[in-house]
Amino acid sequence: MKNLIFFLFFAFGFLGKCGSITSPRSYEAVFNFGDSLSDTGNYVGIHGSEVRVIDKHPYGETFFKKSTGRFCDGRIILDFIAEAYGLPYVPPYMDVANGKIQNVRQGVNFAVGGATALDAEFIISKRRDKIATLESLSVQLGWFKKLKPSLCSNEQDCARLFQKSLFIVGEIGGNDIGLATHTIAEAREIIPLIVEAITNATITLIEEGAVHLVVPGNFPMGCTAAAINMWRNSSTEKDYDSRRCLKPGNALVKHQNKEIKLALSELKKKYPHVKITYADYYGAAKQFFDAPQKYGFTQMLKPCFVAPDKKRCKATSKSYCGFLCKNPATYANWDGAHYTEAAYRIIAQGVIEGPFSHPPLKRPLIKIA
Repeated sequence: MKNLIFFLFFAFGFLGKCGSITSPRSYEAVFNFGDSLSDTGNYVGIHGSEVRVIDKHPYGETFFKKSTGRFCDGRIILDFIAEAYGLPYVPPYMDVANGKIQNVRQGVNFAVGGATALDAEFIISKRRDKIATLESLSVQLGWFKKLKPSLCSNEQDCARLFQKSLFIVGEIGGNDIGLATHTIAEAREIIPLIVEAITNATITLIEEGAVHLVVPGNFPMGCTAAAINMWRNSSTEKDYDSRRCLKPGNALVKHQNKEIKLALSELKKKYPHVKITYADYYGAAKQFFDAPQKYGFTQMLKPCFVAPDKKRCKATSKSYCGFLCKNPATYANWDGAHYTEAAYRIIAQGVIEGPFSHPPLKRPLIKIA
């Protein structure tokens, strides 16, 4: 009798575990739009031989053990989202377009490093030199529309797929600020245009059938080495906080994020059948900027990796004059403009498991470790 009870307990326990593994996913696919913060290979796929750094070591070394086209040492927020919902890593659109990926029913990533929310023509009109890429948000939406017949065969099929899909619009807009403006005052002037572009992209996806959307705000740019350097000449000592973050830069992002939230609140009224979640990337990232030791960070603003510069190398007569830290997990900043996997993990956890998504996303299958 005792053996029978033990057998039944073991059997039901095992089945219970199996049931949790095979339970229906909250989302069956992820479609992502954005820039280098969520690119998984499109920039490399488009620019090929022009790429000099991100397609080589040490990019990707922490997790993938090789470069993957991600602007990071390992996984990015999009990867953690895919893992949490039991989905494969979201393939770049370029791999689909080039025939490397056949199954697109579980999602596609349209984000491109260097992409802007505003059309490339506008950005070019504001500067004299070449921009990183022409694949703005509107171009990415065009790719999605082109791919749509491969995703679903008819209106009913599309409705079934998109009902179970998560659409992520951004983060995007940081490149617009960096490319089309020179000062924080100039950047503030184009914020309404950036917000309008993000809003219009969200509307386009809703009209294409999206019903679950995430629209992230921007990160604290004032705590990013690249932005601090960009605004250095127009900043004074009083512009820096105790952690050497640039206060006006963070105030600019807070203003942009506030405008995005206001725009989303209007969309929710217009499309009551759609769930639009605002992802507070700023708040999620500020956790470790405000308390770095709590999260294991010893360096916050200094990049873990600085690529070698040929001119600087020649001037210093060194064979290698870049910099690579010994432990990326103790750095928040990877290469000056992007975070490390360790930082992205914390942000993703805050967005997926709370409290930095409003309203919350659906329950994940797997908790982020």
